[in-house]
Amino acid sequence: MTPTAPTKPILRRQFRALRQQRDDQAIRSALLQVVSPSSGPKPFSPDHGYIGLYWPLPGEPDLLPLLPELQGWSLALPCSDSQGAMSYRPWDGNALNERDGCGIPAPINRPPMKPHQLQLLLVPALAIDRTGLRLGYGGGYYDRLRAQPAWRAVPALVVLPDACVSQKPLPRDPWDQPFHGWISERGCTRLTGC
Repeated sequence: MTPTAPTKPILRRQFRALRQQRDDQAIRSALLQVVSPSSGPKPFSPDHGYIGLYWPLPGEPDLLPLLPELQGWSLALPCSDSQGAMSYRPWDGNALNERDGCGIPAPINRPPMKPHQLQLLLVPALAIDRTGLRLGYGGGYYDRLRAQPAWRAVPALVVLPDACVSQKPLPRDPWDQPFHGWISERGCTRLTGC
């Protein structure tokens, strides 16, 4: 009898526990080196479009303390409806009183953005494997958005602790969209596209 691979729900529980072993400050420092490297080429610029951040849920790396250092950059946040669709909307970095269809703070009164307006998406995850396959919470919001070719072309990096980079391939469903790489305490690992 061959052992079966863990299912996504089992992996979600395992990686949710591992995610607690993170160093948010080190992850934020690694992110700053991506968007504003001290030397070498600068693939991203405040003049080239928005950076899509995320509002951190409990257990996710918190990027909000970087807001003062991202002054001058155009920012956006995801906004989900309760039907499974997600868009990015401009965000000025100020406190948010509105919540989207999933109950997450979001600039719901701002217009949805087009993919060409964003230069980088930063996305939370429970895990990622070495091929860029992300394990999220199971809602499929990012996969549905990135199934559209124009959105898939926007460089997208997962933000997570190094403990959640799976050395084994994660289970893949037909709708899963691989990411261009990830940012962890160890820095940025780019696979393709950015």
